[in-house]
Amino acid sequence: MVETESLSSTRRDLLTVSFAAVLASAALPRFAVAKDVKSSLAKDPGDFKESHVVRDGHRIYARDYPGGGPAFVMVHGFPDNCRIYKEVAAKLSAAGRRVVTFDFLGFGVSDKPKGFKYSFDQQVEDMTAVVNDMKLETVIPVGHDAGGPAAVNYAISNLDKAAGLVLLNSYYSNDPSRAFPDFIELCCNPKTQKLAHAMMTDPKMAGYLFQFQQGLLMANMTDDLKAKFLKETLPIITTNFTQKESAMPAFLQMTGNAYANLDANDRRVPELKTFRKPVKFIWGAWDRYLSTALAKEMAGHFTNAEIVELQTEHWPQLDRPDDVVKTMLDMS
Repeated sequence: MVETESLSSTRRDLLTVSFAAVLASAALPRFAVAKDVKSSLAKDPGDFKESHVVRDGHRIYARDYPGGGPAFVMVHGFPDNCRIYKEVAAKLSAAGRRVVTFDFLGFGVSDKPKGFKYSFDQQVEDMTAVVNDMKLETVIPVGHDAGGPAAVNYAISNLDKAAGLVLLNSYYSNDPSRAFPDFIELCCNPKTQKLAHAMMTDPKMAGYLFQFQQGLLMANMTDDLKAKFLKETLPIITTNFTQKESAMPAFLQMTGNAYANLDANDRRVPELKTFRKPVKFIWGAWDRYLSTALAKEMAGHFTNAEIVELQTEHWPQLDRPDDVVKTMLDMS
């Protein structure tokens, strides 16, 4: 979905309100969305320091977990936020490694300035601001889902600072196996964006789309993973939209720019060979969209890549945190 010139501000407001209402009620009957976001944040594990990194007058919410070595700087996709790393970050820190996570502008508890131009380039700038503000000399970017492009582009643009790279069920360019989830594809594809906008301004249709995609995501999950998805993962996603201010404007623009970002990254693929540091692909093997076939295609662009498959779905950092942590610790 994209915040195009043809989409009026009134229509955008209706879209945001209707979709948020669906998420808060009929589409998600099995849990209560946290009304107090800060209270919910306080329950997260780990001994982390919260701060706000200011970039161009806007505040980026960040967490700094104590430890040594090159800091793992973790970036989220859409429509997630930094809390998808809460267990992995705490465990890495307990093992002695420094970790920094943050919410991109427009998501989580970072600022959501009205009229702001959200883009994949902007997300790399957010990441750069966090690294510089915290005076991190060497880092290992970690990207998941749509955060993959930011992690990769930061790494290849900062060869002197990046000591490695970790990618979890993400994507980068127009690799043949790359597929967006059906609901996201409907919103991203220029041929169907108008249809997606029309459907999402209708609460019943928006609810149907969300539940349809949720069913596909849960299809391969074990009972334990389904329970964790409903209790842990889904609230992280939906809070983005039900809180005030909502992440919907950022989500609309980021999904709308996804195809153009793929094309831009195609032009940078030859640069990936210049990144000779270790690259770990930690992959949920049951992901029907960002599949292990995609991981193999992406790994082929690098000179020093390894794929570790885990028997789980799209969020290995939430579903298999111990295995993810072990793999990350093994790389340095």
